[in-house]
Amino acid sequence: MSSVLRRMAASLSPSSWAVRQGNSFLCPSNPSSLKRIPRCPPSIGTFRRSLVVAASSTFANQNREFVIVGGGNAAGYAARTFVEHGMADGRLCIVSKEAVAPYERPALTKGYLFPPDKKPARLPGFHTCVGSGGERQTPEWYKEHGIEVLYQDPAVDFDVKKQTLTTSSGKLLKYGSLIISTGCAAVRFPEKIGGGLPGVHYIRDVADADSLVSSLERANKVAIIGGGYIGMEVAAAAAGWNLDTTLIFPEEHIMPRLFTPSLARRYEELYQKKGIQFAKGVLIDKIEAGPDGRVATVVLKNGSIIEADTVIVGIGAKPVVSPFEVVGLNTDVGGIQVDSLFRTSVPGVFAVGDVAAFPLKMYNRMARMEHVDHARKSAQHCVKTLLTAHTQPYDYLPYFYSRVFEYEGSARKVWWQFYGDNVGDTIEVGNFAPKIANFWLDSDSRLKGIFLESGSPEEFALLPQLAKSQPVIDKAKLRSTSSVEDALEIARSSLQAPSSSDEVMG
Repeated sequence: MSSVLRRMAASLSPSSWAVRQGNSFLCPSNPSSLKRIPRCPPSIGTFRRSLVVAASSTFANQNREFVIVGGGNAAGYAARTFVEHGMADGRLCIVSKEAVAPYERPALTKGYLFPPDKKPARLPGFHTCVGSGGERQTPEWYKEHGIEVLYQDPAVDFDVKKQTLTTSSGKLLKYGSLIISTGCAAVRFPEKIGGGLPGVHYIRDVADADSLVSSLERANKVAIIGGGYIGMEVAAAAAGWNLDTTLIFPEEHIMPRLFTPSLARRYEELYQKKGIQFAKGVLIDKIEAGPDGRVATVVLKNGSIIEADTVIVGIGAKPVVSPFEVVGLNTDVGGIQVDSLFRTSVPGVFAVGDVAAFPLKMYNRMARMEHVDHARKSAQHCVKTLLTAHTQPYDYLPYFYSRVFEYEGSARKVWWQFYGDNVGDTIEVGNFAPKIANFWLDSDSRLKGIFLESGSPEEFALLPQLAKSQPVIDKAKLRSTSSVEDALEIARSSLQAPSSSDEVMG
């Protein structure tokens, strides 16, 4: 099975999705390709351009000492780190295309889509940084800490020499240090095949989710295109509305980037018990409207027609790099090239979160991660680099998770976590009632990745320890056990066991 890390970051264009089944999501670093982009400065020291700005929350002039472009998760966690270092009041400005303060974006495809009688998530309930147990940063929080937020006013122009940004409203901001956290945009189907019809939805922000909820309130038949995170989470939410739901995707099973065929079968059976139908291994030809102009059918390449009055498209995302291409892009994994401290090739300019192509230290390759955990941690690491003498390279352990069927009345809640890299041989343990675990081990029996469904807090806490340590595990012992608890205990005991190289040296 190919690596989840090597498949999580590439963007699928709508046309390519309609003619093939997938693409590489994360590619290994290519030293030759890095020569084609501007190199990051060789110095280890913190880069910070000088710009004298009086500490004042009024922002009477165009000068801003620190500017964050993007109003997503990374921006919220970066703002908190500025506050923790006493460097926010009158110094920090956030330029956002959204109408609301930064929030925990994963909620949009989970709790936000629950029907009204099942206590759906709503703002201000999930503003950052509640996702990691921090303070809820409402719009008032930013005002209280002297942070200027320009809502619905994205950056449209960037002058690297003059150190200026121009926003859509015409504001000209001169910055001392700039953090780019523009994230990703949803890949859309072309207008000519119905990608923009009323009733066709894409989810990236609260406005998108509000529009979808409005459609679900009057929907009868729902078609969801894409069998990854978005597809699985939205389908689970649609089941809570008791809607006729079909999940459509070109691969042979759901979540092909991570799930083995055996693991996918378990989840597909659960979804089918919830009334969700599957159209697998099929491609989209077009989406058609009915007499009222709203979406009515999804036409497949094989000639099949699926009726739907609401369609949700989740076929990937692409990093938003405009207007910052001049700082240097990574042509292999996409996004803006940075070093291990999130510095671009331009002194004083940083990039974090989904848009950053960074060195994945533990696997010695370049990567771009579209995940909330990385958005949070990269933002915090970047700001510490900017404000202090912090020079420790970012050493990220890849982590992915999903939670579905969590609404009231659901007979089975699903919550899985994965750490590491899904390469090598897989060993599956458990019967999915409710637990199941997958272990990925290389040819030397060293653990590379680990997946767990419905674990206890203590069991979930063990996963990152195992994935980070990559211990040697006895494959025969692991295969011989049918209990997830026993399998995790075998893995736990391997953390203290000496490796073969240690035994030779000892």
